[in-house]
Amino acid sequence: MACCFPVILDRSMRRSFKLAKSSSSDKLNKSKSSICSPTSLSMKKKDVQENNSLVVCFGELLIDFVPTVSGVSLAEAPGFKKAPGGAPANVAVGIARLGGSSAFIGKVGADEFGYMLADILKQNHVDNSGMRFDTHARTALAFVTLRADGEREFMFFRNPSADMLLTEAELDKDLIQKARIFHYGSISLIEEPCRSAHLAAMEIAKKAGCILSYDPNLRLPLWPSAEAARKGILSIWDQADIIKANAYDDNVVMTKLFHPNVKLLLVTEGGDGCRYYTKDFHGRVNGIKVTPVDTTGAGDAFVGGLLNSMALDPDIYMDEKKLRDALHFANGCGAITVTEKGAIPALPTKEAVLKILDGATAN
Repeated sequence: MACCFPVILDRSMRRSFKLAKSSSSDKLNKSKSSICSPTSLSMKKKDVQENNSLVVCFGELLIDFVPTVSGVSLAEAPGFKKAPGGAPANVAVGIARLGGSSAFIGKVGADEFGYMLADILKQNHVDNSGMRFDTHARTALAFVTLRADGEREFMFFRNPSADMLLTEAELDKDLIQKARIFHYGSISLIEEPCRSAHLAAMEIAKKAGCILSYDPNLRLPLWPSAEAARKGILSIWDQADIIKANAYDDNVVMTKLFHPNVKLLLVTEGGDGCRYYTKDFHGRVNGIKVTPVDTTGAGDAFVGGLLNSMALDPDIYMDEKKLRDALHFANGCGAITVTEKGAIPALPTKEAVLKILDGATAN
């Protein structure tokens, strides 16, 4: 059975963790106690309690290896640039970089990549107190090829990876209950025990009155089959308040994707912008034209931009003018992100988004 415990590891803590692994059980328990002390959290409990606009993101956190040149296969790539990634973590960092409040819940390996990812979240002002570390499984890796048009192809290394092994018992329930919005994807639904942890986290969030935000973020190579992916993704479809989907026509959206409980359904269309659907109105918001370098993380930046607005004004979906403004801002977040390689490194600040939107308006 894997040994897992909540830690927030900066370099000094990392040294104590490594010493504890080789010490007696007495010293290990002492080390774990000090690592888990409330003062070691990147965001203290008091701060979280006083925050009423927290977005908690649940799911995978991994390393993307991106070729240093575009338009080549993995075999042809002369080298790779490592970049932190994982859709829910990207959203958490995107919100924090915009000045919002976010936290991440998920599991990585007790390895150098896992420690690095925990540090990156902390450096980006994301509460990482919900992270868990697994000593028996590695942090997930993904090699991402960039075609000449900036679109991606994936090769994953997770057999299993630590993110797949998060259990319900390891969930930070208090953190979930403090959230205004609970955001998640579908990759955490693929394998047990993470699937059960995902469902339990949703239930905790729902009972706490959180807004449930769902971005399916389809990665077919990770599922046993296309049919398994369809069933898995749709199994929680009718529980979400907000859903982001990829391009479908209006007929498909209204007959198959829109459900009675959804408050806001979004269909993103890359550089063309997005469409929005509520019970009372629907429409389209044009995108911001840029030259794409790498589309990795663009959808996550869009989601982060929208959720940051909704965390401050949860009823924004009821006012079409406010919603369109929020989606225009979210489109700007996505546009900036595609102009650099990697996901988290390319996520924009609020000032950068406002600048690109002013330029787009002027043109």
